[in-house]
Amino acid sequence: MIPFVNLVEQRKKYQKEFEFAEQNVLNSGNFIGGQVVESLEEELSAYLNHQVHTISCASGTDALTIALMALELHPQDEVIVPDFTFIAPAECVAFLKGTPKFADIDRKTLQISPESVEKLITKKTKGIIAVNLFGQCAPFDKLRKIADEHHLWIIEDSAQAFGAKWRENFACTLGDISITSFYPSKPLGCYGDGGALFCKDDMLAKKIRMIANHGSAGRYQHEIIGLNSRLDALQAAVLKVKLKHFDDELKQREKNALLYNEFFENYNRSESEKIFPQRILDSTSTYAQYTVLAQNRDRLIQKLKQAEIPFCIHYPAPLSLQPCFHCQNEFENSNAKWASQHAISLPVCAFTNVLEIINKL
Repeated sequence: MIPFVNLVEQRKKYQKEFEFAEQNVLNSGNFIGGQVVESLEEELSAYLNHQVHTISCASGTDALTIALMALELHPQDEVIVPDFTFIAPAECVAFLKGTPKFADIDRKTLQISPESVEKLITKKTKGIIAVNLFGQCAPFDKLRKIADEHHLWIIEDSAQAFGAKWRENFACTLGDISITSFYPSKPLGCYGDGGALFCKDDMLAKKIRMIANHGSAGRYQHEIIGLNSRLDALQAAVLKVKLKHFDDELKQREKNALLYNEFFENYNRSESEKIFPQRILDSTSTYAQYTVLAQNRDRLIQKLKQAEIPFCIHYPAPLSLQPCFHCQNEFENSNAKWASQHAISLPVCAFTNVLEIINKL
């Protein structure tokens, strides 16, 4: 059976490096924070050309919560989020008693629509969470213009796109605060939960670090209310190994995506079975997922099951239709609804044999 993300093969390839790094942590007796975590944070900042401070934390979801706390989101404040994405951005806003407002997406790129964002702005709007969906960047030129005109902040949710670029700028440097996730299936993933925040402002970075550590600036000195959200040293050690090979893996992901693109250009045998890859504009992609829009998704799913090819539905319903948000009839968002009925993701990681998949189709 072909795995959707082949972490076993990745482990085998770098096994000696992993074992050496993991054993050093175990021998050190220092399992939370410490030198390995500090070293990882320095390496992540260096990867981003030293444009930002890096503060690690326990998960990508925690990173979003910490970012909202650092930007002082208050109850009933409104934050605009894309309607077609994972629940975390809207969930974190709601968790802090804010109100998520759901913007539509571009049907071809699947990224948040600036035109939809602008229509949702009210006196209560405090900011925008721009999600770099499926590995490419949201349209930050237009979003930044809107944010500046209306005095809003932007949180860049780059949980799927660390390593991507928007024009000449790295993902994770495009927001007032940016975040990423190190969930195992991400292009840069650890062996459990993990995350990080990035920002350019020195004082904001200091505040973020305090929030992630119980609001503490020093031992038993708690200046603000915070969280317990710290990265384990073992996870940092795993990430340091993977970061050495990260660019090579991104190149292979792109090669895999190009093989799919070529195949699907010739696959569209009839109007009813047309399949369109996600369109990439003004950015590079990490291809966290290789996502296509299938005119007849049920028919494609049937073929994939028959060929024993794994797939995922990202995402089966817009967030505004989730029962927890109680706003089923408030947002039209026709593109988000359409994408939820047609989007399907195929294996694309650096250890996937895409030619084997294509031959089965």
